[in-house]
Amino acid sequence: MTSEIHVEEARPGILVLRLNRPDKLNAMTARLIEGLHEFLDSIREDSKVRAVVLTGAGRAFSAGFDFRGYGTPSDAPEDGEGRLQAGMRIQQQIADLGDAFRRVRAPIIGAINGAAAGGGMALALFCDVRLAGSSAAFHASFIKRGLGGCDIGVSWLLPRIIGFSRASDLLLTGGTVTADEAERIGLVSTVVDDGKLLDAALDRASMIAENSPFGVWMTKEVLWSNLETPSFRSAVEMENRTQVLTTLTKDHREAVAAFLEKRPPEYQNR
Repeated sequence: MTSEIHVEEARPGILVLRLNRPDKLNAMTARLIEGLHEFLDSIREDSKVRAVVLTGAGRAFSAGFDFRGYGTPSDAPEDGEGRLQAGMRIQQQIADLGDAFRRVRAPIIGAINGAAAGGGMALALFCDVRLAGSSAAFHASFIKRGLGGCDIGVSWLLPRIIGFSRASDLLLTGGTVTADEAERIGLVSTVVDDGKLLDAALDRASMIAENSPFGVWMTKEVLWSNLETPSFRSAVEMENRTQVLTTLTKDHREAVAAFLEKRPPEYQNR
C-alpha cells in the first residue's frame, strides 16, 4: 500500500486511516487516491472491521487536489493519451471514491483536523459521521481555482446535509465554514478540542462497534440508499425488508437474550 496513507488498528476492529502527506497538507496525488481505493477495496466486506476513523497527519485534514504535481494514475496507458482523456481519467479516479466509501460495510468516521479544502472537503462529506477539531475549516475552494463549484459529488451531498440555500451560498462564493459554524448547520456532529479529536472519534467508533455487525451494515446501507429514494413509502418498504432480515440472525437473538439477562451481548456475526 502506498506510503501516502497510513493504516493502524487503534482498538479491536477499529482502524485509523490517516492521509499521510503532512508536509503538503495531505493534498491529493494519484498515489494517495490509489492508496485510498486499495484500502477501501480491501476492507469492503471484512466483517472484522467494525469502524474506520479517517483523519489527516499533521495540521490539516486535506488541502484538496495537489496542483503542484498530482502525478499519473497507474492505469494510464504507457504510450500516453490526450489531455482530455487524461483529465477524465483523473477526474473519475477521484470521484469514484464517493461510491467506494459508501460500499464499505463498516461506518467511516471523519475526524476533521484543520483545513478540509476542495477535494478534501469532499472526502469529509463521503464519511458516514463527521467530528471536527476546533481548528477545522471547510473550504469550498473549487470555484476559487477557476473551476465549477460542483465537483466529485459535492453538489449532490452538500445540499442534503446542510440544505440547498446554504450549499449554494458556499459553493458559489467559494466560502469557508468554521468548526463551530459546521456544527451549527449540521455539517458535523460535534466539535471537540484538537487534542481530543482522535479519542472522540475512536470513542464514537467503539459505540458503533458495540452493536451487531449485520445491524450496523444494514443501517448504513439503508441510510445511504434512502437518500436516493423518491418517497416515504419506498423508504419504509426498504426498512421493512431490512428489519425482517435482521430478525433472522443469531446476533438478534443474542441481543434480546443479553438485554433480558442484563449482560453485554457477545456477537458472532451469524
